[in-house]
Amino acid sequence: MKKSEVLKSLRETGLVPVLRAESVEKALALAEAIAAGGVNVLEVTMTVPGAIQVMRKLAEQRPDILVGAGTVLDAETARMCILEGAQFVVSPALNLQTIEMCHRYSIAVLPGALTPTEVVTAWQAGADVVKIFPASALGGAKYLTALKGPLPHIDLIPTGGVSLATAADFLAAGAFALGVGSDLVDTKAMAAGKPEVVTESARKYLAIVKEHRAARKA
Repeated sequence: MKKSEVLKSLRETGLVPVLRAESVEKALALAEAIAAGGVNVLEVTMTVPGAIQVMRKLAEQRPDILVGAGTVLDAETARMCILEGAQFVVSPALNLQTIEMCHRYSIAVLPGALTPTEVVTAWQAGADVVKIFPASALGGAKYLTALKGPLPHIDLIPTGGVSLATAADFLAAGAFALGVGSDLVDTKAMAAGKPEVVTESARKYLAIVKEHRAARKA
């Protein structure tokens, strides 16, 4: 998939579930539960034991899921993930070499930033979308609104503090998409043998995105 198509898919879905799990098997089970709810985008973090294996298996077995690599801290890790099938790369921080590596492979890159200076630096370095993390630390949706005021041309994806209760506010603030962690990627529900809880959460998030877009068109 071309980078432009990847970015279009990210925007259309409006969600990037941040997958964290204790094993390859648990990560794959979470991916299936999320996909069952209609979300076809997934960020596999490098904090998952065997994260590369998870990405490889998803790329092979679930080509319908847009798989990205998360918590990528350096260029070599980015390259490794890309070679194993990652179609976008996300980081909690700004690493210019990682952006360069993703450009080399024409892969969408979403580096992390928090302050206006970091956001602009990331954008000038070639970020496709800038991840605002942790979004909750500086006021959540209100902070995103403040950033978008002088920086309307930079696509931002808030992560940290996004929940079913705050999702609509972040979208109204101008989020490109929502980075969603434990509120959707519920490892406790999975451990209790209730993947349907995760699936239903995925459906609820998609409904919020759909409702927001419908309201904008009205």
